[in-house]
Amino acid sequence: MTLDAAFWITALSILGLLCLSAFFSGSETALTASSRGKLKAQADKGSRGAAAAMAVTDDSERMIGALLLGNNIVNILSASLATALLTRLFGDSGVALATLVMTVLVLIFGEVLPKTLAITFPEAVASRVAPVIRLLILVFSPVVAVVRGLVRGLLYLMGVRGNEEGRITAIREEIAGTIALGHSEGAVEKEARDRLLGALDLTHRTVDEIMRHRRQIEMINADDPTERILAQALASPHTRLPIFRDSDENILGVIHAKDLLREVHRLTRGDEVGEGDPLAGLDIVKVAMKPYFIPETTTLDEQMREFLARRTHFALVVDEYGALQGLITLEDILEEIVGEITDEFDVVAKDGGLSRNEAGDYIIDGAMTIRDLNRANDWTLPDDEANTIAGLVIHEAQTIPAEGQAFSFHGFRFEVMQKRENRITRLKMRPL
Repeated sequence: MTLDAAFWITALSILGLLCLSAFFSGSETALTASSRGKLKAQADKGSRGAAAAMAVTDDSERMIGALLLGNNIVNILSASLATALLTRLFGDSGVALATLVMTVLVLIFGEVLPKTLAITFPEAVASRVAPVIRLLILVFSPVVAVVRGLVRGLLYLMGVRGNEEGRITAIREEIAGTIALGHSEGAVEKEARDRLLGALDLTHRTVDEIMRHRRQIEMINADDPTERILAQALASPHTRLPIFRDSDENILGVIHAKDLLREVHRLTRGDEVGEGDPLAGLDIVKVAMKPYFIPETTTLDEQMREFLARRTHFALVVDEYGALQGLITLEDILEEIVGEITDEFDVVAKDGGLSRNEAGDYIIDGAMTIRDLNRANDWTLPDDEANTIAGLVIHEAQTIPAEGQAFSFHGFRFEVMQKRENRITRLKMRPL
């Protein structure tokens, strides 16, 4: 057979179909591998290609259907033309030869090469191919809609259901996983990782996990003498103190040190002072702010927004029966993001509640939260059933242990060093 015009037209058609196959394969890889976050940033800067890529990937099922349809059409057509061409040249052996040649050509030039290029520069490639793919989706939309309906029907019969709500959770998990991976590869510092993950966790954590327990709350008795109230307020490291009467469940208000100082100044001014003690008329309840109560199930993200909206930094936490459980401040929530915040008046242990002895064991304050311990040492102790390390030991032991008792769980050995009443105040830990 001579190499006539039909031969060259067929050969050029196969070459053109291979180029289309490379285009479809590379486009699919680029659009699926590109980061929507990066595309959004480029689109905000005015990139039309990035905006088109965002629009195309909004409906990934429709996009993939159109790309696969186009890719299969050109691959099958190119294989058919190659078979016809080589059969004319080599007879019956042309079928096997066409299969071998097209497999190699499609694998190298139609799949591996374009996909490698696309995965190397996903956002750049996606921005360039998106306008064409957008048009292609419109052309193929009737066929894709039929195929899509058929596939969904088959999946429904198999018991597979779509989960649109899970997409938001998946995005959050993807961000968290990316941050953790960046830290493990050395691209993200530990402090930056902790801050970013702490901010992400605010919507999933509640105030009862980080609040100061009621046993640790410093309060002022409204019936105490004025001198004692002033001395307590001056000696306290806190600027806001709850006021109670008769019982610490009966919270009358919250006094701010500055409001108390203003009232003392008013009573002791020269033109107001008469005979007798000028502070005798101090009524701390009238000076106090109205208490702000919140349920213990409030999320940290929601409570932070409430603090900002109310322009207050202090809330008392109650359970479902209205009983006082603790208190929380805006600073407590911010500490979940940036770490411990201290000033010159804070009373803080020198070791922060965590230290190591000469044997390498960890000496831990029982009130230290599991989250803080995990963040300090990159551990993964579970905090689903308890907030503090002492609570974890009690939960796992299913009893209140005595001093000297030791337990092993979650890959660590825990030994109770000190105990006060029914509270574990100090523990010794070491990895097994």
